[in-house]
Amino acid sequence: MQRMREAMRCAPSACNIQPWRFIIVTDRRLRTELARAAHGQMWMADAPVTIVGCGWPALAYAHMGGSRSSVDIDVAIALDHLTLAAVAEGLGTCWIGAFDEPAVRKILGIPQEVRVVAMTPLGYPAKPQLIHPVSQGQRKSEAEVFSVNGF
Repeated sequence: MQRMREAMRCAPSACNIQPWRFIIVTDRRLRTELARAAHGQMWMADAPVTIVGCGWPALAYAHMGGSRSSVDIDVAIALDHLTLAAVAEGLGTCWIGAFDEPAVRKILGIPQEVRVVAMTPLGYPAKPQLIHPVSQGQRKSEAEVFSVNGF
């Protein structure tokens, strides 16, 4: 777990502001409540840990792209660092973006001014082959994904 924590803590953010807090949820009852708040995705509660990525919009870089706060992307980058560190350790994650934010905020005592950006369960996957879903049938071809010197 320490490597995953360090991956999130050291992730880059706009202007290095680090407008985040990550709640590491190990309590079974709380994990079950979070799964309910994630529109009943009860399989989430089977993982021994759920990470809840939160951010302070008011503290984040305010003019990303000239018009919006960087908070969602900052937190997403850190959570993505977690997912990569988890795979390196043989662990699995699943990005959870579908949830009732006020419910998650209430379950974990998150202040109103803090945004819940995403959650991910963390643990050993029931089907280890799902850690590396990169077979040709599951990913777009390079030609569909990359272009050079223009769109």
